[in-house]
Amino acid sequence: MSRLADLCHFLSLLTVVSSAFNNEISSYVDAHTYGNGKPEDPCYGSDGKGRHCIPDFVNAAFNHKVTVSSTCGNPPNRYCWLTKSEGATIEDKKKCLICDSKNPKRSHGASYLTDISNSNNLTYWISEPFSNLEQDPGNVTLILPLGKKYEITYVSIQFYSPRPESMVIYKSKDFGVTWMPFQYYSSNCKATFNKPVKTEVTKFNEHEAFCSQDKSSIEPLSGARIAFASLQDRPSAYDFENSPVLKEWVTATDIKVVLYRMNTFPYELKEPYDFNYYAIADFSVGGRCKCNGHASSCIKNNEGKMVCDCKHNTAGPDCERCKEFHFDKPWRHATGKDTHQCAPCNCNLHARKCRFNMEIYKLSGSVSGGVCINCKHNTFGRNCDYCKEGFYRDNTKDITSSHCCRDCNCHPVGASGKVCNQTSGQCPCKEGVSGLNCNRCGPGFQQSRSHIAPCIQIPVSTADSGKNNNCPKRCHSEDEKITLKKYCINDYAISVEVLEKTKVNEWTKYTISVLKASKISRNRIKKGDQSLFVKHYLTKCKCPQLKLGKRYLIFGKDDVPGSGGNYGMTIDEKSLVFKYKSKYDGRLKQFSRKERKNKCKKYS
Repeated sequence: MSRLADLCHFLSLLTVVSSAFNNEISSYVDAHTYGNGKPEDPCYGSDGKGRHCIPDFVNAAFNHKVTVSSTCGNPPNRYCWLTKSEGATIEDKKKCLICDSKNPKRSHGASYLTDISNSNNLTYWISEPFSNLEQDPGNVTLILPLGKKYEITYVSIQFYSPRPESMVIYKSKDFGVTWMPFQYYSSNCKATFNKPVKTEVTKFNEHEAFCSQDKSSIEPLSGARIAFASLQDRPSAYDFENSPVLKEWVTATDIKVVLYRMNTFPYELKEPYDFNYYAIADFSVGGRCKCNGHASSCIKNNEGKMVCDCKHNTAGPDCERCKEFHFDKPWRHATGKDTHQCAPCNCNLHARKCRFNMEIYKLSGSVSGGVCINCKHNTFGRNCDYCKEGFYRDNTKDITSSHCCRDCNCHPVGASGKVCNQTSGQCPCKEGVSGLNCNRCGPGFQQSRSHIAPCIQIPVSTADSGKNNNCPKRCHSEDEKITLKKYCINDYAISVEVLEKTKVNEWTKYTISVLKASKISRNRIKKGDQSLFVKHYLTKCKCPQLKLGKRYLIFGKDDVPGSGGNYGMTIDEKSLVFKYKSKYDGRLKQFSRKERKNKCKKYS
């Protein structure tokens, strides 16, 4: 009857403990199936979204090897116990057997601690007998490695001998390197461990080990069980999912039990040392693989070690980090409200590695914190979304293309540097040099033999005199009509507004705002403020005539000689400049449609 009573007590203890894991258990055992009847992955919903998941509840000690400091049978020795026979003397109740480690039928090794032990298969470990309890009070250590981190629910020990007078359960979170107490047991907590008998458990001390005095009596002589519930009476147990303190409290990689002092028999025995031993029939540890809410099972890896079968883009033995290239968000424990799934970095296919940066993550409003490492294809930046020095963005290619950044290819003599404009690709040209790559002399300049000044100005005595005889014989009037032919033979057609006018050496620089590009050239003219250069003498000749604050329609060619090292567009007397009229918009749309239908071929 005593064994049955202890078993009932243990089951009631587990009921209290299981309620602490209620949220986790209910989220896991909820029956989810797909429409085809196949079980759904517990870590993902039917909609494919990640959700909180946990491994099965198991006896983590089952068939694990236990290291013990003492085992009987080497050399063979006798051990005795008292039967429950009624009406007999103490000596008549005494029954004895021989423990022999070399005889399988008489050995009682440590493997019997974690095997299946029941009434049909009663196995138990026995320690060496202690000949003199006054000199040696009976100190034995049992160490159980679990192989990985577990969240421990209970530790249960069923004795075949009487229970010890004092005992401590320890746990390790670093595979046995350091140990911390889990629970104390003694008939006198104050004298043995300097621990109070009764301690009020609060949220401030719920992560500490306490001492119990109700599990240390010698009765019953056999079959007594000591069961420690890791969350019993802990205030935060019923909100375990949101309690990082208790999550750390129940985490363990190893369990150590130290049997400190043996209970002495209250009977007069002829050979009492035959009773001075420990015998344990079952050593079990209930819990779950610690996977931080990111796995529903544990498996053996290639090295034969138990690890979590991680989901939600996590990795590690306990799913304690994000897997490679998934560092755009910080790793977090999954909860019922938020899975905290790790997100991949955005490197636009130009990098294979990245890292997480908390400062960037905070500045982004907790949206993105990934930083790409070793960007390829001549890109750089947090997302490999910029071209490195000496290259510019080719807008005809997608940002994910391996050819999205083109070499500036600045002429080694004509350019004043190797770094071009990131948007247009225009190299910085020396004075008198023009072209996208600074590979030719501009108008009014001729090639020299100097590498320092490769283009020198052609002497013109009256180039800027402004007299009519120096002006072009024919300047395309701004009052001319726009025709399909004029549209077709030019490279671009843009609508602009003149904002500012300044003189730069032999050039007049206009700051214009490109309002609309009806026809786009290979130089990829964009909307917004641009620089427009006209030779100063042409400006004096009013060819073309541009007034501040006015809108114009400009037809031009890409091969107009450049502006001598200045960035921007260039027009000359052959360019067409019209005063803007709203009716031109409809005409330009017609011209664009005809161009797409190859109507411009007859003018080429």
